[in-house]
Amino acid sequence: MRIGFGFDAHRLVNDRPLVLGGVRVPHDKGLEGFSDADVLMHALIDAVLGAAALGDCGTHFPAGEARFANAHSLKLLELAIGMVRRAGWQVGNVDCTIVAERPALAGHLGAMRAIIANALQIPEAACNVKAKHTEGLGFTGSGEGMAAFAVAMLQPSEQTAHEVR
Repeated sequence: MRIGFGFDAHRLVNDRPLVLGGVRVPHDKGLEGFSDADVLMHALIDAVLGAAALGDCGTHFPAGEARFANAHSLKLLELAIGMVRRAGWQVGNVDCTIVAERPALAGHLGAMRAIIANALQIPEAACNVKAKHTEGLGFTGSGEGMAAFAVAMLQPSEQTAHEVR
């Protein structure tokens, strides 16, 4: 097995939709970034790529490259998973945390979990998404931005496991 860790943070700005875990969340601000700035997906991409020792989100999907302008991060996750599979790995499970003071995210976590599990081709029971706030502390607590953390466990793909035997 391999374990990977991911982190991302973005500033909240006016006139942008808020997209988290592939879900458009109603809010008066959105996250600033070259793509849709989905901090949860970016952290998860880093976690799965890291577990496979394949670099990070910025290496494969660099800001400033025209084909990634306003890209849906769910599509970037699917591209990253393709790289992981070609390297002989499959996702076993993931655990993700969004850090945001507001909006309240509890009502959206189930949809995020379903979208992520589907993209990773794992059961929803192997995908956890949670939200925390920092009681007003730091850039997330002041409402300046949001952050996300993710951990992914990879295991050899069934094809790779058969080749080893």
